[in-house]
Amino acid sequence: MATGNRAALITGSGRNMGRACAKELAQAGFNIVVNGSKDQAACERVADEVRALGTDALVVMCDVGDHGAVHAMADEALKTFGRIDVLINNAAIRPASAFLDMTDEDLAHVMNVNCNSAVWLSRAFLPGMIEGGWGRIINFSGMNAQQGTGGRPHVTMAKHASWGLIKALSREFGPKGVTANIISPGTFPDEDTDISDSDRYQKLLAQTPVGRLGTADDIAAAVGLLCSDRGGFINGQLLQINGGVVG
Repeated sequence: MATGNRAALITGSGRNMGRACAKELAQAGFNIVVNGSKDQAACERVADEVRALGTDALVVMCDVGDHGAVHAMADEALKTFGRIDVLINNAAIRPASAFLDMTDEDLAHVMNVNCNSAVWLSRAFLPGMIEGGWGRIINFSGMNAQQGTGGRPHVTMAKHASWGLIKALSREFGPKGVTANIISPGTFPDEDTDISDSDRYQKLLAQTPVGRLGTADDIAAAVGLLCSDRGGFINGQLLQINGGVVG
């Protein structure tokens, strides 16, 4: 069992915002559980980046919409690091579907990945956080989910449920030293996107008051604050990180 550092589990951490958060927390001294569902090579590269920063990393591949797989991942994380002090529920899916075309199976799958996985992992790691008197839980929402958008009703529903979970956890576990917050990012280009060739991103750029689009490091900086001792008074909050597009 690896010891000596606090540990963080970040779902969907093989690339983009999850990868940036893994590196941010590794720089702060956290051991990292890297998770992805498909691209193990990408997750292994992130683990190598974490180790290069001086902390330990564990890669666990699983679909966070699978209840049994999530529990197995939690067990492996606890066996390796003893306790998970930071849980970042970043993995999400955003399938398109008109409301009248959405099946019960579609709804259940999106709810499992985008919200229920956060419930399952919180249950697994909260006892250790409470015992240690310190913990951080961070979920993710999004501008479209806050405003409501046609064509992805199940995504909007799941993101609002995720926000509700944070409100409940912040009240119940704040007195025990565990904070819970949710971040709502703007639209961020993927790592390999050339925004100069994208009409969509150029339109978004024109709408952004700060004059640039966001990067994964912008999200990671906020996560770093929330997961530090200095962030201990931030609890139960929705943090909008979008350059001023939505206030």
